[in-house]
Amino acid sequence: MNYVFLLFEAAIILLALSILYIPMEKVFPGKRGQKVFRKRWLVDLCFFLGQYLFLGGVVAIGIDYIADFLDFIVPLKFRIAVASQPFYLQIIEVVILSDFFIYWAHRLQHKVNFLWRFHKVHHSAKHLDWLAAHREHPLDSIYTIGIINLPAMILGFPVESIAILVAFRGFWAIYIHSNVRLPLPFLRTIIGSPELHHWHHDLERDRGNYANISPLMDILFGTYTCPDHEPENFGIKEEFSENYLGQLIQPVLPDSIWEKMQSKRSIDLIINHFQPPTPSITEEQRNNPDDSKATIHQLPEHRNPTNVPHN
Repeated sequence: MNYVFLLFEAAIILLALSILYIPMEKVFPGKRGQKVFRKRWLVDLCFFLGQYLFLGGVVAIGIDYIADFLDFIVPLKFRIAVASQPFYLQIIEVVILSDFFIYWAHRLQHKVNFLWRFHKVHHSAKHLDWLAAHREHPLDSIYTIGIINLPAMILGFPVESIAILVAFRGFWAIYIHSNVRLPLPFLRTIIGSPELHHWHHDLERDRGNYANISPLMDILFGTYTCPDHEPENFGIKEEFSENYLGQLIQPVLPDSIWEKMQSKRSIDLIINHFQPPTPSITEEQRNNPDDSKATIHQLPEHRNPTNVPHN
C-alpha cells in the first residue's frame, strides 16, 4: 500500500473540503462565532486522516466479507430479475430500502447499549462542523455502511447504482454535520438538512431525527423534530475519553478494565504531583558536595512563624 499517495490524496481532499465548507460556515453559520480551529479540532483531524490512511481499508474489508456472504446465500435468479429493471427504478428502490434499514438500525444504536458504546464516539463531538463528520469508530462505520448498502447487496444491484449512492451519501453526511444553516425549508422536507441532524446530535441521547437522507422515516415513525434554533449543547452526558486513541480503544474494552487503566493512570499522576521536586544545585555546590548538602537543608536561624513584627 502506497501511504505517500494516500497521504497526498487525503491532503487534496482536506484542502477541497476546507475551501468548500469554511466559507459556507462563515456566511451561513448555524452557531455564530464558532471558530475554524475550535476545541478538539485536532481529534477530528486525526479521525479524518485515520479514515483515509488506515481505517478506511479495515471498513472496506469488512464490507467485502458481508457482500461475499450475501453472494453465497441470495439466489442468482432473483438478482438477475432485479438487475433487469430500469436503472432509475433501481436507484429509487435502493434509496427507499436503505433509508428504511438505516433508520431502524440507527435507532437501535441509540437504544442498545452495546451498539451505543461504539456509536457514542461519533456523538462525543461537542462542536459540529464538516470536520466533525469524520469522528466515527471503525466498527461503527462497518455497521452503518453495511446496513446502508445492505439492500443493494441483497438485491444484487449493479455496482454503478451502489457507487452513485455511496458518493452522494458521503457528501451529504459531511454537509449535514457542517455548521451551516441555509434558508431552504423546502429542501429540508425532501432530503433533510444540517439543522435536522444538529438536533439529532443534541445532548439528549434520544432526541430523534434518525433518518439518513429524507426525513420521511422520522415523520412516519414519530421521531421528527426541528425547532427554529440550534441546540444549546452537543455531545454526550457520559464520561468518555476525549483523545483519539482513547476513543478508539475504550469502546472495545470492558468497562472494568478501562476503569482500572484510568485508575492506575490517575494514581501515577497523583504520586508525581505530590512527589517533592529535586532541589536545584548550582555549579559551585556541585563542586563542593558537602557545602551543597548544608545549603539545601539549612533553615533560617530566626523564623517568626506568626509573621508578627518583633517589638
